[in-house]
Amino acid sequence: MSEPAPRREADASEEMREQPIGGVGALDGQSGFGPSALATPANAVTVVRLLVSPLLFAMISDRPSGWLVWFVWTALSLTDGVDGWVARRYGTTRSGAFLDPLADKVLVLGAMFSLVAVDRFPVWPVALIAVREVAISLYRVYWGRRGLAVPARRSAKAKTLVQSLAVGAVLMPPLTDFTWLSDGLLYLAAALAVISGAQYVLDGRNAATSLGDRSDLAS
Repeated sequence: MSEPAPRREADASEEMREQPIGGVGALDGQSGFGPSALATPANAVTVVRLLVSPLLFAMISDRPSGWLVWFVWTALSLTDGVDGWVARRYGTTRSGAFLDPLADKVLVLGAMFSLVAVDRFPVWPVALIAVREVAISLYRVYWGRRGLAVPARRSAKAKTLVQSLAVGAVLMPPLTDFTWLSDGLLYLAAALAVISGAQYVLDGRNAATSLGDRSDLAS
């Protein structure tokens, strides 16, 4: 199957406007939240993830392997799916679209750099992933301000999964001594970061070319 094509921000905004707002016109009797809402259940889950993340980093710095730290990491990682499900059920919001990826990056990069600090991860693949995250985030903002949304690639989702598994492999006591496993997953995540980043750049350029061609035809 082909990857999703970049689309105009107006299309994404239209989808958000179709969500029920504040319980008025909600489907099947369910309350919903409009795109401008801030105090939503999904945002509450995301904020909890942001607030608890520093505790996880401190636990990793103190003891980078143990069942408690692994459980906290796993619980925080799983909440990403929870707030996504809640958002889809009760209505997506612009604040959630900003907070959710921010919380993901803080959690994952914070955990990885904490493992670098205790010499459990090599620094260069973590630094590469961090630079990619910042660069692609700015790149998507750049195109977003020009009315173009660049959807997530499967390779980017695979990167997120693999880097989470790499952290989990270090934190889980039965696997912590298998450094080849955690390091191998980390290097794979770094490779996927480069591949998905290149795909995002090409997606943006191709979409910009297509929009330019359509504008020329319309003029």
